[in-house]
Amino acid sequence: MSQPDAQLVEIFSDGACSGNPGPGGWGTIMRCGANEKELSGFAPETTNNRMEMTAALMGLRELKRPCRVRMITDSEYLKKGMTEWLPGWIQRGWKNSQRKEVANKDLWQQLLDAAKPHDIEWTWVRGHAGHPENERCDELARMAISNGRVR
Repeated sequence: MSQPDAQLVEIFSDGACSGNPGPGGWGTIMRCGANEKELSGFAPETTNNRMEMTAALMGLRELKRPCRVRMITDSEYLKKGMTEWLPGWIQRGWKNSQRKEVANKDLWQQLLDAAKPHDIEWTWVRGHAGHPENERCDELARMAISNGRVR
């Protein structure tokens, strides 16, 4: 039986990169009812896809118990990876349809493990289209890049 909507955890996530590869940042907003938490982080040399994945992963790692989650991302790569591509990759021994090693396998495996205890609805939103939480996550990611460079 599903938990009531009040128990739904929304995780908004976004990643950014200055150059691809280059310095990167990620931003996450977690919301459950009236409670909200922002997270962000920096990587000195990474890709945009890795930052998108890291934003979602860090949100999932913050959850202390199994939850009903709505993961909102502007990354089709992340959404399709988690909802469409993973079963085939696993069946093929972490090879893609061209029989090459799956890119970012380490993060896909971590996401898969972090997602296991939860009931997750993966939702895509268009990036840079005025979605308030997506815009804020982008801002958090870009601030992380700026702050990370200064250190």
